[in-house]
This record gives sequence, structure tokens and C-alpha cells, in this order.
Amino acid sequence: MTTTSKPTFLQSLVAGGLAGTAVDLLFFPVDTIKTRLQSPQGFSRAGGFRGIYKGIGSVGVGSAPGAAVFFATYDTLKHNSPLPPHLDSVTHIMSASVAEVAACLIRVPTEVIKTRAQTSSYGPGQSSLSSAKLIVGSDGLRGFYRGFGSTIMREIPFTSIQFPLYELLKLRLSSFTGRKPLYAHEAAVCGSIAGGVAASLTTPLDVLKTRVMLDMRDMTTEKLPSLPSRLRSIYLAEGMPALFAGVVPRTLWISAGGAVFLGVYEWAVHGLMR
Repeated sequence: MTTTSKPTFLQSLVAGGLAGTAVDLLFFPVDTIKTRLQSPQGFSRAGGFRGIYKGIGSVGVGSAPGAAVFFATYDTLKHNSPLPPHLDSVTHIMSASVAEVAACLIRVPTEVIKTRAQTSSYGPGQSSLSSAKLIVGSDGLRGFYRGFGSTIMREIPFTSIQFPLYELLKLRLSSFTGRKPLYAHEAAVCGSIAGGVAASLTTPLDVLKTRVMLDMRDMTTEKLPSLPSRLRSIYLAEGMPALFAGVVPRTLWISAGGAVFLGVYEWAVHGLMR
């Protein structure tokens, strides 16, 4: 079995940016459908199948830097962990969790803009730029971080499932093939499985994140409910199906997206290391 050197911070940064842009732009329509299924006004009133590329401007701006920061942080922490090899799964969980928090500082503002545009929260025809201006006008800069806590609450469990499983699948496949690193398409299969499992299990947290980001109440004058109470109220008012609204498109989207995201990353980072 051959070994490879570790990617540099810059190589991880560039490869992550390419991966994030590829997956977000390619699967944006599926994300729009998932978001509208989760919106409190219902799928049809949120836009249905109309204008499924609404909000794509914010993704084009934020996907590359968000993914770049994630992979640069993840690879740096993973390769410099003080933990012994038999605790690799703990290393992967901790590295991915810290990387998600760093990435969310960039990703959440674009998610808020995108979610509002996808569901026509400010009326039909509003672009990402006009949605951003309306957010600033109503809530100030803090409005861009509405849902930060719920996003972290979703992303840390998600990434704590996805990346240890992804690394384990890669390790097992490498042992089977006797080859390391894996080809990009092999890593893509591992990423698809890991992403699909993590996506289905964390759908209730994704529903909670969507509802928080679509909450239009004034944060400065109203006391907003806590995240656990929001989750409980969704369950009591709408039942268990509401907590898994959009689970099929979310699982399919992230399963396919995981293949593209991690496959493109592996292809790019190993290409840069040559």
C-alpha cells in the first residue's frame, strides 16, 4: 500500500472551495424543494416548483469560502491531533465539529438570505441582494446570524456522524483494494453513503434550523422561544411527520451531494499535491 503526504493548509483551502461551489450550485434546486417542504406556510405557498433557483446568488458568494474554511480547519486539526491512532474516530469528530463552527461563521448569513429568497418571505421576485438589504433594514447585521445556534445544533451531530463514517469507509475500502489514496470516484461512493446516513438521522434538526431562519419576528422587541421549545412546539402542533419534512429530498440531495463534495475534494487536493 502506498502512502501520500498530507495536504498543506492552502491546498485544503483551494480544494474545499472547489468542492463547496460544485455541490451547492449543482444541487441547489433540490435544496429549494426541501426548504419549501419545511417552511411553516407549506410547500405551495412557499413557491412550490416555481423559481427553484431563487436565492442562488447568496450560495454563489458563500459556498466556496465556507467549504474552504471547513476543509482547511478539518485537515489541519486531523493531521495535528495529539490523540493516538486508536482514537482516530474521536479525532475526526472533534476536528469536524470545530471546522463546522468555523465554516458556519461564513455559511449562516448566506443560508439566511438563501432561505428567505427560496420561500418568498419578502414577497415574490425578491433577489438575494434585495433580501439581504431587507434583513439589514429589519434586524441589522445580527439578522444574518438568526439561526446560528440551530445551525450549529444541526451541523455538529451531522458532521459527527458523516466524517467518522466517511473516514472509516475509506479506510476499509483502502484495506480491501490495497491502495491509498483512493481514486476520486471511490471516495465519492464513501462520501455518498456517509452523507445519506447523516442526513436522514439529523432531519429534525434541519427542520428546526429552517423554521428559525424563517422566523420574521423582531429579535430586539420580542422574546423568541428557545430551540428545545421550538422543537417541542413543532411536534405538538404538527406531529412527528413535520419533524421529518423534506427527509427524502434532503437524504437524496446530501447523499448525491456527499459524492460530489467529497469526490471533488479528493480529486482536487490530490491533483494539487502532485
